[in-house]
Amino acid sequence: MNYIIFDLEWNQSSGAKENKIEKLPFEIVEIGAVKLNENREMIGEFSELVKPQIYHEMHYITSRLVHLQMEELEKGKPFVEVMKKFLDWCGEDPVFCTWGSLDLLELQRNMTYYEMEPLSEGPIKFYDIQKLFSLAYEDGKSRRALEFAIDMMNIKKDIPFHRAFSDAYYTAKVFDKIEDPLVLEKFSFDTYHLPKDKESEVHIVFSNYDKYISRLFKDKGELLSCKELTDTQCFKCHRNLKKKVKWFTLNGKHYYAISKCFRHGYMKSKIRIRKGEDGGVYAVKTDKYITKEEVKKLLEKRDQFLEQKKLKKDQAVTD
Repeated sequence: MNYIIFDLEWNQSSGAKENKIEKLPFEIVEIGAVKLNENREMIGEFSELVKPQIYHEMHYITSRLVHLQMEELEKGKPFVEVMKKFLDWCGEDPVFCTWGSLDLLELQRNMTYYEMEPLSEGPIKFYDIQKLFSLAYEDGKSRRALEFAIDMMNIKKDIPFHRAFSDAYYTAKVFDKIEDPLVLEKFSFDTYHLPKDKESEVHIVFSNYDKYISRLFKDKGELLSCKELTDTQCFKCHRNLKKKVKWFTLNGKHYYAISKCFRHGYMKSKIRIRKGEDGGVYAVKTDKYITKEEVKKLLEKRDQFLEQKKLKKDQAVTD
């Protein structure tokens, strides 16, 4: 098993003369990666430019952030050729690692556009090093720039930033310094390809919470009628729990419920409703034990939301 830490640079429609392709908003123009063995020692490098086939003008954001010129990219190789070379270099059963979650998503979008075989038939387990850094050194919620992490961890800057290989190289440096086993267990799932049916849905239990990734549903109504999704169960002792606070939402996308296990206390369940790549919706559900104070704060948010909603309704009637 090897870790493949990769980074992409991509271009997009300049907006002036080039029309945006809805199925491919970002065209990959460079792939850079490093390969680490199971001890997180560097054992390989990969760097290739990709010749543009869709967007032939450099977007101003790309030109400002990435030190590349279109003339250089024209000397690159077509995406399919580079991608096949990259996958051969990765080897069998690679564990992908990225800074943030976008690179794996855009890699698969580009593969789909060129009708390549998918990386997986369902969600892909990977390490989001940006998230791990936050869990290890900050609050677990903030998302920092890669250079911020490098500076905070006093990692030597020996090559320039903002090229695919260099950013993959520095991401690997950050990854190598994260040692807490409770942090390293917190892998992520890319959901570009969703579970195809109930049997292939993702159920995973971590040390302090669990996660469930559903199959695709026709709409939100069908999704929220799924009892497996809306029922609550203790992920530690597997008992079915009665809800102390029934499902409610603050924005129509995130739903919350509070249950209580007589052994483990109050459990907050959260359903995030997300759109599928080609329509429909799916859910990412998490369950986590929280304190009485956290229960109180969540209910205060709910009550404030309901009060504001009532005031708006009353105002609309009077107007």
